[in-house]
Amino acid sequence: MLLATTQRDLLLAGRRRIEALLPLGFFIVAASLFPIGVGPEPQTLRQIGPGVVWVCALLAAMLSVTQMFASDHQDGSLEQMLLAPQPLVMLVTGKVLAHWLTTGLPLVIAAPLIGLLFDMNGAAIVALTATLLVGTPVLSLLGAVGAALTLGLRSGAALVFLLVLPLTVPTLIFGTGAVGAVESGLSPAAHFSLLGAVLILTALGAPPATAAALRISLD
Repeated sequence: MLLATTQRDLLLAGRRRIEALLPLGFFIVAASLFPIGVGPEPQTLRQIGPGVVWVCALLAAMLSVTQMFASDHQDGSLEQMLLAPQPLVMLVTGKVLAHWLTTGLPLVIAAPLIGLLFDMNGAAIVALTATLLVGTPVLSLLGAVGAALTLGLRSGAALVFLLVLPLTVPTLIFGTGAVGAVESGLSPAAHFSLLGAVLILTALGAPPATAAALRISLD
């Protein structure tokens, strides 16, 4: 069920390539505008770089999260999935995995390029990429909860932002803190440990919460 759902969503994303690439395009363009607006001072760019990249990644992930269940809800296939004998949690996990592969993973791949724009050194770029690799799944998992709670609502996109953004603050803090520690010559192990703990807790709690929210939204 998990792999089948993931493959199905990846196939649908491949047919809507422009929509699938929109978060990546937003991430690159938004992050690239900051060096132009702030100025070319290397020290300033290095200081604001981690926070800017993480905020842009967060907003980019939220752009597509509302569509995680919307298309299936509109054509009635989501109701059929709920009637399937397989656990709904597996379906939710498959859709979250597909969302991360089409949204979060491209952001991770593009992170080194954005790091160069902010004059980061090699170690800081590696740390930035690693934090996004660990942190972007959290954004997809939390986004799934918000998308399920606002399913079918007219202002669902705005509500998702209001619901999910406060929950992503710890991920944002630990992600930027790890890069800042590397740039200061300190060990980022504590920040990575906390970021990993957030990922584990979210991975355990978000799929069941999303499944429950889907049942409530469709009742």
